[in-house]
Amino acid sequence: MREKMRMKEKGTSVSANSLIWFGAGVSIAEILTGTYLAPLGFGKGLAAIVLGHVIGCMLLFVAGLIGGHTRRSSMETVKMSFGQKGSLLFCGLNVLQLVGWTSIMIYDGGLAANGIYDAGLWAWCLVIGGLILVWLLIGIRNLGKINTAAMTALFVLTLILCRVIFTGNVEPSAEAGGSLSFGAAVELSVAMPLSWLPLISDYTREAERPFGATAASAVVYGLVSCFMYVIGMGAAIYTGDYDISVIMVKAGLGAAGLLIIVLSTVTTTFLDAYSAGVSSVSITHRIKEKWAAVAVTIIGTAAAMVYPMDNITDFLYLIGSVFAPMIAIQIADYFIIRQDHEAEAANLPNLVIWLAGFVIYRILMRVDTPVGSTLPDMAATVVLCVVCSRVTVAVRAFPGRKNVTKV
Repeated sequence: MREKMRMKEKGTSVSANSLIWFGAGVSIAEILTGTYLAPLGFGKGLAAIVLGHVIGCMLLFVAGLIGGHTRRSSMETVKMSFGQKGSLLFCGLNVLQLVGWTSIMIYDGGLAANGIYDAGLWAWCLVIGGLILVWLLIGIRNLGKINTAAMTALFVLTLILCRVIFTGNVEPSAEAGGSLSFGAAVELSVAMPLSWLPLISDYTREAERPFGATAASAVVYGLVSCFMYVIGMGAAIYTGDYDISVIMVKAGLGAAGLLIIVLSTVTTTFLDAYSAGVSSVSITHRIKEKWAAVAVTIIGTAAAMVYPMDNITDFLYLIGSVFAPMIAIQIADYFIIRQDHEAEAANLPNLVIWLAGFVIYRILMRVDTPVGSTLPDMAATVVLCVVCSRVTVAVRAFPGRKNVTKV
């Protein structure tokens, strides 16, 4: 009996977490975002992709480590910096961004699948949405063999796609359309791992070995995401086409291309829907995690069938401006200041610092820095947080001084 209880309590393994984040990285959204970097050319574009992912995945690791050590979901860890009611702002914003991501992913997947086999966008959205529901109902703890099979198929198919793009007979286009600065390209590369910051602890909280699982998750996601960006950028540069479905058709992938699109969309969007359910529970425990995720999938599927979602750059920047200063404050509180505000209703100083960080990010978007907006914004936010803490400690200590000698 005790052995059975131990088996039930056993957390997810390092390999299981790695597979989850492999699936997150293999994504049509990553490939499409990679196409935006084509104007830089391959050399500069690759440098921007690598630099952006190093920055983003280091932050992803630190965020996941907080959840792994405390055994709390992402939005539960937010309470440690912003208080019980203060955290509700971020829980709500996170659920909204996850509904947005679910819609965007289903839309992009449906659009790309329809480009290969014209059955109607709405039909492909229903197929993808239905498969995500199957993944949700199976449950994250029971996806082991299914995820392994899906990831193996995806890995082989993406290698084939990569070979077709980079060893084809098409010469690289002399000049890609549009313009993009190096700093903006770095920020677009940071944006994808940054979008997972409010989610990673939902998975590392259940890990048997929090440090190992978090490190593996960040590294695996970073490598796979870079690969997807490079495929997208290379496709745009070498074929002159930004539509991944058209590229797959030209390459003669057909059914294999269709399988890449559908499977990658399902394995990535499943994480968005699942985490939306987890975050909903942080708002109120009356909500059931699994059924909230199901509801988000249904809403996302319906939205994908109705609204066009072709350009997601503004959405990515909005996510960065909201969640970069949030996680910066959490990093400062947990690793530097070592304070916990969970017992408070709301921590006003941290909420004010977050607002300042949000404004700083939006200002930095207009400044072309070599490392994008996220890193300088988070550095400024951490400094504000530490300074505010030191000032607060000094002010509290001052009234306690006694026996001041009068001359």
